[in-house]
Amino acid sequence: MSVREQQEQGFSLRGGKKEQDSKKLPALSVPRRTDHPVMGIQSKKNFINTNAVAAITGLPKKPQPIYVDRRQGDKYLLETSGLVPKYIKKKDYGVIPKYITQRNEDTKRAQKEYEASIVEHLKKNAMKRLSDEERRSLLQGLKKNWEEVYRDFQRLSVEIDTIPKKLYKEKLELQMKQLEHDIEVIEKHKVIYIANE
Repeated sequence: MSVREQQEQGFSLRGGKKEQDSKKLPALSVPRRTDHPVMGIQSKKNFINTNAVAAITGLPKKPQPIYVDRRQGDKYLLETSGLVPKYIKKKDYGVIPKYITQRNEDTKRAQKEYEASIVEHLKKNAMKRLSDEERRSLLQGLKKNWEEVYRDFQRLSVEIDTIPKKLYKEKLELQMKQLEHDIEVIEKHKVIYIANE
């Protein structure tokens, strides 16, 4: 008995006893040394004649399209070079994909909703136009306030030597400057809008 056959039957090499291993050897795909190939099968087919007939009657092979980049003749396949316009011959060439049209519709819908919300917000917070009578009365009130502040400014003493007097003078000057600015703005603009708050 050969060593291989002993291993297949489960004998160990050391003691000759059969091992009860849970692991079995995988089936060998290599033929055994004792196996012989099948002999004696012959075919009556004439391969030379059939090959000659197939070559004569068959269609000639089309050569692969190539391109040459130098005079020495380095050849490359034309299909993988990018010189053949194979993508523009597809049926769906130039057609916008569905996901892009869907995204465009979603963005248009979102833009319309945003514009509608802004218009609604502006209507809610619409500005009120000041009438001519209100504008005149506002202008008269500002001029009257300016005259009162100017009267208080002229009542100040000529010599301002203490800190509270200086602070009071600066306060009156700021008030007069602000009132002059407001009067100038209202006189300059004929139409005035007031925001609703």
